[in-house]
This record gives sequence, C-alpha cells and structure tokens, in this order.
Amino acid sequence: MQKQRRVFIIKTIKYLVAIALILFAILPFFWIIATSFNAAKSLLGANLIPKALTANNYRDLLHNPSLSFGSWMLNSFKVSAISVAFIVFLTCLSAYALSRFRFAGKRGVMMGIMIMNIFPGILAMVAIYVMMQQFGTYLPFLGLNTHGGLICVYVAGSMSVNVLMVKSYIDSISPELDESALIEGATYWQVFWKILFPVIKPMVITIAILAFMSTYGDFVVANLLLKGNDKVTVMVGIYQFTQQRFDTNWGIVTAGTILAAIPVVILFFVSQKYILNGLMMGAVKE
Repeated sequence: MQKQRRVFIIKTIKYLVAIALILFAILPFFWIIATSFNAAKSLLGANLIPKALTANNYRDLLHNPSLSFGSWMLNSFKVSAISVAFIVFLTCLSAYALSRFRFAGKRGVMMGIMIMNIFPGILAMVAIYVMMQQFGTYLPFLGLNTHGGLICVYVAGSMSVNVLMVKSYIDSISPELDESALIEGATYWQVFWKILFPVIKPMVITIAILAFMSTYGDFVVANLLLKGNDKVTVMVGIYQFTQQRFDTNWGIVTAGTILAAIPVVILFFVSQKYILNGLMMGAVKE
C-alpha cells in the first residue's frame, strides 16, 4: 500500500511540474495574442481575456504609412527564399564532393568546418560588419544595408552544420552505386542528380525548412547589416518601431509579431513530419 501511495505521489508531482512548465511556455504567447486584440496600448494594461475585442491594432499596423509592414514581410520572404536556394545548392554539392572525392586539403577543410561549429556566431559580429563594409566599397550590392550582403552572411553561416549532416548521410550510401553508374558512362553530375539526390531528398527538405525558419526569424545579423526602412526585414522593422517613440504602442507591436509568426508556425506544422524523418534518416546508417 505504501508503495502504491509513493508511486501516486511521484506521478502527481511529475504531472504538476509538467503542467507548470507548459503554462510557463504558453502563457506569454496567449498574452501577446490578447494584447494584439486589446484596445490598451500597454502590456501591463492588457488582460489575458480582453473585455472588448478589437482589430484596430491590425488595421493600424497594415494601414500606417510610417510602418511599411508589407514591405518588411516581402523583404523577409525574399531574403529567406534566396538564402535557402543557395544554402541547399551549395550544401549538396559540397557534401557530395567531401564524401565521394579525394583531393588535397580535404582533411583541412573538414577540420575547419568542425572548428567553425565550436565558436558561437555572435563572436563574429564585429568581423562581419567590417567585412561587409569593405565589400561595399568594391561591390556595392554586397555591402552594408543590402540584401545581397545579408544573404551572403546567411549562406556562409549555415554551410558548416548542413554540410556535415548531408555528408554523413551520403557516406551511408554504398559507393558501389556511383561506380556502377560511372562504368555505364554516367557523369559525376548525373550520378549525383539521378542516384544520390533522390535518396538524400528528405535530408535536403529538412535543411531547407530549418534554414528558412532561421533566416526568416533572425534579428541579430539583420539588425547589424540593415538600417534603411525600405530594406529591413520584419523582425528588425518591428524592433525599430519600438524605438521610435517613448510611448510605444504595444498593441501594434504585438499585432505585427503575430502576423510575422504565422508563416513560420504554418510551415512548422505542415513540415514537422519531413523534419523528423530527415533528422532520423540522417542519424541512421544503412
């Protein structure tokens, strides 16, 4: 009897802790939603369940000429889409080369990629700013306050981890498939595109989805490189709006946050099966 009671107490404590953690995670989200539909401009003056729901914050957000929210969203989608395209293309080719070819300096390249994963990206912020400033002197489309420069930083920053993931998965595929195709007269590109790529496609989809989420939701790098109101992404634009006035309208800010998060939330729920399958397949050796 005491054993059953002890088990019951332990389970109860576990459930209470789990419920507390879940509430701690979701309450801020519901608070932001409530604030976006509340007429009060302050976070402290908002209620979790607003007494009178209003869509004025969303209307002001979309029709306020000083905000350019639609332009910020388009900038985010453009930068993320182009970054993902380059990340996927370069990652696949780099991983294929590192997995299947032997060349001078291969070991050094692999060591460099692994070392890059050790240091946090925040340490490179000053160097990135100076590099983009110098690039802008000779290549204006890759300098500061340009989408080209931001895309280059995103692509370079995402290559290391992604290349290792795809290379590890290609290593698990028998090289005999490549050799048989080459003997039949196929080129290296045909081997990659027609034999290897269909097999690694789940991993490629996973990388593309995760890369889109990370670039779309990035604030630190985008805030460092982009300054003009017509160039900033949605995350930077919302932040800059909070800095424009002393009495920030948090109703509009939270409305912008909700609208900006909707594409990522939809993408996550639609693609979570592909993300899980891609990561699981990358961890299994055949």
